[in-house]
Amino acid sequence: MREEDLRGAAAQRHQRGNAAGDNYFSDFASALRYWRTKRGYSQLRLSTESEVSQRHLSFLESGRSQPSRELILKLGIVLDVPLRQRNAMLLSAGFAPAYQERSMSDPELASVMQALDFMLRQQAPFPALVVDRLWNLVMFNEPAAGMMKWLLGMPEEAAIPRDGSINVLKLMLDPNGVRRHLVNWQAVCADTLLWIQREAMADGPGSEATALLAELSAFPDMPSVGHVPNLDRRALPFMPLTIARDGVELNLFTTITTLGTPHDVTVHELRLESFFPADEASAQWFRGRFRDR
Repeated sequence: MREEDLRGAAAQRHQRGNAAGDNYFSDFASALRYWRTKRGYSQLRLSTESEVSQRHLSFLESGRSQPSRELILKLGIVLDVPLRQRNAMLLSAGFAPAYQERSMSDPELASVMQALDFMLRQQAPFPALVVDRLWNLVMFNEPAAGMMKWLLGMPEEAAIPRDGSINVLKLMLDPNGVRRHLVNWQAVCADTLLWIQREAMADGPGSEATALLAELSAFPDMPSVGHVPNLDRRALPFMPLTIARDGVELNLFTTITTLGTPHDVTVHELRLESFFPADEASAQWFRGRFRDR
């Protein structure tokens, strides 16, 4: 995938915009049934933990009763519904969203951006990047940018967008993108599909995550979502990411960091992915290449 392909992917993302709506349920009754079932709750258990009568819950799920705003928020907390979907539940019942979704450039997110920037800089000389819930790229450190340009054959002066228009998973799993340099691409692809499947299940039917899962699964030679990982006792305790290009082989693993107790949809969905070397040779390569970045 060349630089012009990267720009094309960004433009395509912008053209699509937010075509898929955030309200994935036609009514509150459907949303409540979905989340209760997904969390494995019986009406009795939900009644006990939410202190709402089972009879009233039954009426809510059948559409015979309408919830109050406070009750929707209470049930959302008990069922651990993501903030975006709590807003969707409110909308399906005719209420305004409770949780704001801000732009990353919003002044009220300045402290969050400073914290993320600090963590990105601390990760150098190893790569780190910030993505949203669908792995759209919003921030990265210089080693991450350098590694991306190296893998894609981009010139050093090329610009990488920070506006969420680049999807990291598509870039990685596309046969013409990073995947051609992934030695263990089948295992990496299988783990990635499983992660997005969880996002799709969390978002509910008709969501952007569901569409992304379908798009990733449609790439050539993709493994099934139900791929069983290597459970050999001698296997590493993490999924390694083995990259080979220009005679260089790098062995990495990643960690995912989220921000605690957010009250904003945007903040709730941000993830910091940090790359760590799995051996000393890989560590030395990054130190030699990105020590001063």
